[in-house]
Order: sequence, then structure tokens, then C-alpha cells
Amino acid sequence: MRSSSIGLLAAIAIGVMAAQSAASAKDAGVDPKVHKTAAASAENFQPIDPPEDADQWYIGSIPDDPYNIPTVDRSRLRADLRRETIEATEDFPANTIVVDIDARHLFFYSGDGTAIRYGIGVGRRGFSWQGVASIGRKGVWPEWIPTATMRSIIPDLPVSMEGGLDSPLGARALYLYQNGQDILFRIHGTNEPWTIGEQVSSGCVRMLNEDIVDLYNRVPVGAKVILRNSKYIATRVSQSG
Repeated sequence: MRSSSIGLLAAIAIGVMAAQSAASAKDAGVDPKVHKTAAASAENFQPIDPPEDADQWYIGSIPDDPYNIPTVDRSRLRADLRRETIEATEDFPANTIVVDIDARHLFFYSGDGTAIRYGIGVGRRGFSWQGVASIGRKGVWPEWIPTATMRSIIPDLPVSMEGGLDSPLGARALYLYQNGQDILFRIHGTNEPWTIGEQVSSGCVRMLNEDIVDLYNRVPVGAKVILRNSKYIATRVSQSG
């Protein structure tokens, strides 16, 4: 169902986002040290090879327009990475998203004393972002457009890729903004479910496609997003010089 070429595109896509972020960090009012590190990783970014049993991760599909979404055998995931409604451990306003990079969890706070916990894939050591942002816009089966810089590094990249089952951004994307500017970090779906719970990207947060659809349907544009990353802060700052 998924080839190694798809794994390559998905891996490169996250590197592209990091490079894009570096170019816009100053205008977006974001700590430039974070983005300097991410941009420096682009030339050395290594693709993620899918497991030999990649096809066996998928057990069905759920209807969506214009593509049905392949559903994942969640028994293959660590128990805490499976979507679950839990008692809220902190008091946040309704529609707040908290991303715990260290634990590989994303929490959506409903404002009723509960939170939905999702498993996520996060940035590799030294490339996980932290801070406060908001959902600036939302995309359904979003198009992927590599930057000119990334295409100069990897000439075989397409000029763009339409949204679809093979898209590196998956079925949905939530676009993070600061100070009214797109900082080019995303919370998005993935066609590599075996990477949930791992450090795999250059900063963006990836979710199962079925989970990003669930979150997309709950969270409004303008919602607050808090990304926490205590475990790898020192590594990121020191690598960025």
C-alpha cells in the first residue's frame, strides 16, 4: 500500500518545512536560533525506510471526500499513543491544544474537565520546536509545495504535489501562526503510521490520518497551541550556535 518512495517524500516534506521556517523566522517573530538549526539539517536529512510489513498496518478505511482514509491497526501502537479521552490534568480553556514533545502526546482540552490524548511523531533531537502559537488556518487534503531551496538540494522533487493518499501532509493540516504570520510548522497527518511515538521529523507534529481528522473537526481557527519541549532544549540551542 505504501512504497519507500512515499516514505522519502514524507521525510523530505518535513525537512522542507524546516527550511521554509528558517527563511521566514525573522518576519514571523520566531526565535531564529531554532530555525537556523532546522535549516542546517536539510542537506543531511535522511529518509525513513518503511518496515517490511508496512501494508499490514492498515485494516480498513473510513469515508472521506475525495479519498477514503486508510485506518490503522492501533494494537501496533504503544497503549498511550492510542486516542483516548482522559480526565484533564491541567485547567485550560476550551479548544486549547497542548503538545508534549517529550512524551509524544498531543492533548485537546474540551473545557469540560476532560482532554483527548493523541499519539504523535515529533522532531528529531535538536529540531523540536517549542513555544505558543495559534491555528491560523486549516487544510483538507492539503497541497504540498517544496521551496526553491529544497528543490535545488534535491532536484528530483516535484514542483508541487496535490493532496491525496500519498501526500506528505496527509489528510488534514493545521497551520501554526505567530504574530499573524505563518511560521510554516504544521500539525498534520502522515502516511507513515509506524513513526507515531518516534523522533522522526525536523520539527512538525505528525498524527495518524484518522486522528488529525478527528482533531481537525474539533478545533477552530484561532485556537491556542502550546508546544512543550523540555528534554531537548539544550541540544537544540547548542547545535544552532
